[in-house]
Amino acid sequence: MPNLSYAQALNKSAALCSRGEKCRSDIEEKLRQWSVSQEDSDKVIAFLEEKDFLNEKRFAHAYTNDKFKFNKWGKLKISAGLKQKRIPSTLIEAAISEIDATKYIETLTELLAAKKKSTKETDCIKLKAKLFRFAQTRGFEFGISLEIAEKISCTP
Repeated sequence: MPNLSYAQALNKSAALCSRGEKCRSDIEEKLRQWSVSQEDSDKVIAFLEEKDFLNEKRFAHAYTNDKFKFNKWGKLKISAGLKQKRIPSTLIEAAISEIDATKYIETLTELLAAKKKSTKETDCIKLKAKLFRFAQTRGFEFGISLEIAEKISCTP
């Protein structure tokens, strides 16, 4: 796409932000793709933040909620995703801390129970290892993954 003017870049960026939560790095990437000058990019981002189209705190909370609720990701994977989007660690910690602890354990338990049903492994120790690895790939913490995999693996 050819170089966009400030007004064009602002309109496209605002439209993008109004369709769904975006973070600063998402918009910076789009502006780079559209070959917008660095000066115009800075002005566009400043305007979007001033008018609350871009809000890193709101983005972090929305991202955390969506990834946990719909993708069933654990805290570690969510945190890594937010770090990749260059969200400040204080905002990441605040967003992650809002995940309900009871719901978190229930979600992992449901995930591992479903995984147990879909696997043909009969050996209790191998099943536990398989469930534990699955929980780890979903971004759940070591201790909770091991504890719930242990509970689920050897129960009928």
